[in-house]
Amino acid sequence: MTMPPAVSRRELLKRLGLAGVGVLALPELSRVLSFRQQVLAQTSVLSQAESATLAAICARIIPTDDNGPGAAEAHAATYIERSLGGWLASSRETYTAGLSAIDQAARANGGRRFVELAAAQQDRVLASMEETPFFGLVRTHTIQGTFCDPAYGGNQNFVGWDLVGYPGVRLNVTAADQRMSEYAKPIRRSAYDYAMFANTMGASDAH
Repeated sequence: MTMPPAVSRRELLKRLGLAGVGVLALPELSRVLSFRQQVLAQTSVLSQAESATLAAICARIIPTDDNGPGAAEAHAATYIERSLGGWLASSRETYTAGLSAIDQAARANGGRRFVELAAAQQDRVLASMEETPFFGLVRTHTIQGTFCDPAYGGNQNFVGWDLVGYPGVRLNVTAADQRMSEYAKPIRRSAYDYAMFANTMGASDAH
């Protein structure tokens, strides 16, 4: 679960189950077309303690190491919290129960709350719950929050795209790009910064 310092980007993708995937799939477009309004309107739906536990869990699922930033810097937990107030609202109770269960497991194994444990202890707690449905859920959402389009609230400063070498959305691919003779220059723009996507979003919101 925890990435060693020497892990390559390719190995990271394999361990996260993303090998061969260029762009992470997010929920169906019909479910997130009004996400701009949702993101702006949402405040935290978790308690302060729940938010802290969630952030600590995300930070251990994709940790910061010698390769660079991880889920913490990508603000994956922010993505999850905002989503729990929108398209993930049906998972709110699951998160309440799951975060509580992880804190209970932490106290049973280390005598303290999850956020108060050392990284190695946190890893042991998460490893003990790796086969539970909740761990699978939060793992999936952490991956989404790390590698999604920044407009969804995660992938802050494009750290997730940098981690996997994704250069960003391109509306025009040059001959040089197609030859792949060198790394494409990163484009630091959300897909929704482009008029063709923003206009589609606006038309959908109007209905």
